[in-house]
Amino acid sequence: MLDHPGVWTGNELLDKFVVEFGDLSVAEVRDRLENGNGALLIRGFPLQDLEKDAAREAFLNWCETIGTPVSQSVTGQKVFDVQDAGLPPDDPGNRGPNTAKKLSFHTDRCDVIAFFCWKQALSGGENEIVSSMHLYNEIKRRRPDLLSILEQTFPYKRHTVDGGNDQAFCEQPIFSFCEGHFACSFLRVLIDRAHADPTLPNLSEIQIEALDFLETVAGEDGQAIRFLQKPGDILLVNNWTTLHRRTAFVDHPSEDEKRCLFRIWLSMPDSRPLVPEFKDNFGAVGAGEIRGGMRAIT
Repeated sequence: MLDHPGVWTGNELLDKFVVEFGDLSVAEVRDRLENGNGALLIRGFPLQDLEKDAAREAFLNWCETIGTPVSQSVTGQKVFDVQDAGLPPDDPGNRGPNTAKKLSFHTDRCDVIAFFCWKQALSGGENEIVSSMHLYNEIKRRRPDLLSILEQTFPYKRHTVDGGNDQAFCEQPIFSFCEGHFACSFLRVLIDRAHADPTLPNLSEIQIEALDFLETVAGEDGQAIRFLQKPGDILLVNNWTTLHRRTAFVDHPSEDEKRCLFRIWLSMPDSRPLVPEFKDNFGAVGAGEIRGGMRAIT
């Protein structure tokens, strides 16, 4: 079993999770994310009546003190606006963050993901995070046979918006260890797309069972912490030690009041080493190397 500050359940994390802006130094923020519980909700970023574009820029500038922002699109976009774009479900440019639907537990293609709340929804849109280290322990305790499956590689189809990637798919594990460092990486939608593509490797029945069991455990009452970001709140999560998702939401009718979060993908200077299977997807696997994001088309 893993014994680490990152092993927690939702009921245990709340008091350790929320801090006020300015309470922690940059070094302390990095340490909490990499060596502690892997998540922080920082209240009270000084908006000072900033307009939207200025707030986005101020958030980017602050994130650049924590790590290195990496591209989230083929255009090299460093800040991604998480809001309902109203695109039809079959639009190739559609991404989960640009819908109002409930998202499943997942990780993103970066070391740390940072969210800044600009506007809340009319209702819903709550964040949930769960310790992937805790999930590892739970699956090892309940179904060790499935844990061994989750330590094997799974195919991931290239995302529809990842046009700078010349690989049709990659293969990487859900749970892994490198030089004693734990890592969890999981995006079910791209695994399912690979399985549905007749030109790519199919999942076995036991692989599907293992993925289903992981999602079942993560969704059980008490495993995750649920909270609502308020305007000015910053959420930071280590993608290697936590999974996150969002509940469905109902938006405001006014365009100016619609739910909007700014998202930044960060490569961290104190990041952990990864097993070689992640190199195709992340570009680098060495501790502290710049990695993650999407390759921009220039």
